[in-house]
Amino acid sequence: MDVISMLPLAERIRTLASTSTLAKLTVDGACAPARGGVDESGRPVLLVRPGEPLHGLREDAVVAVNLTAMRQLGAVTHPRAMIEVHGWAEAVPESQARSAAVAVAAHSADEGLFEALERYGRPGAPRLLRLDVAQVVYLTGQESGLLDADDYLGAAPDPLTETAERVIAHVNDSHRPQLTAGVARQLGEEPGEVWLWELDRYGATVRVDESLVRFPWPVPARSGLCLETALRGLLCGC
Repeated sequence: MDVISMLPLAERIRTLASTSTLAKLTVDGACAPARGGVDESGRPVLLVRPGEPLHGLREDAVVAVNLTAMRQLGAVTHPRAMIEVHGWAEAVPESQARSAAVAVAAHSADEGLFEALERYGRPGAPRLLRLDVAQVVYLTGQESGLLDADDYLGAAPDPLTETAERVIAHVNDSHRPQLTAGVARQLGEEPGEVWLWELDRYGATVRVDESLVRFPWPVPARSGLCLETALRGLLCGC
């Protein structure tokens, strides 16, 4: 049986988007203030204040939202991916406004979110908008390309992402000597500076100096416990 080594592309980009922060917003070709997050469907959600360009524009305004996924390694923050979502701005329906506000708050806690909910639809209130996605441009350390809306929205983040991010932070903070020893055993040579870069149900990606090395699991992890057990095998050489 062939070992699957990576997440499917669309799922990988959705996973990166789910851990990204909003870096830049472009409205009809011009830069605009940017604050927001990504909802559970992968659509960028924007908090727009009165006086900002997008607040009073028609709802079919062409918008590009730039997302960045970062990784903290010691005292240095490194970009993992840049994602640009193109689409058309639309108002979040009132029935979905609270969940949209939660998606924004996860990335950018802003008092304007409360006002947007309490004064929903009133003149002069902050607005919650989201993108009707047309296409997604992505750039990661390994590849770049374009996803259409159906492929992007039809995928979902790796279900083990929350556990993976917690484990990555813990290993990089407390277990790098074990990680370095495990990578040395796998590579058959002493590596340079080693950090855990990505972790998902199909394997682990380790940053060795400036290179990324992938270690696939023999079988996909089906739970957070399985993921931690698989990673322990890499660290301990089991």
